Amino acid sequence: MLHRISRALHNWRASVETAEQLSRLSDEQLRDIGLTRGEIPFVLRQLQTSAAKY
Repeated sequence: MLHRISRALHNWRASVETAEQLSRLSDEQLRDIGLTRGEIPFVLRQLQTSAAKY
């Protein structure tokens, strides 16, 4: 159980860091990687869903 809590906290922190990094990118930089600013929440949800599987 402690392992699951630790993993959940790690995944949450990674999600926060990813959100911060993506938010710092300009619209042009986001476009270069195939994203728009409005897609950032979707990307984060996808990452969380993927992390939950492991």
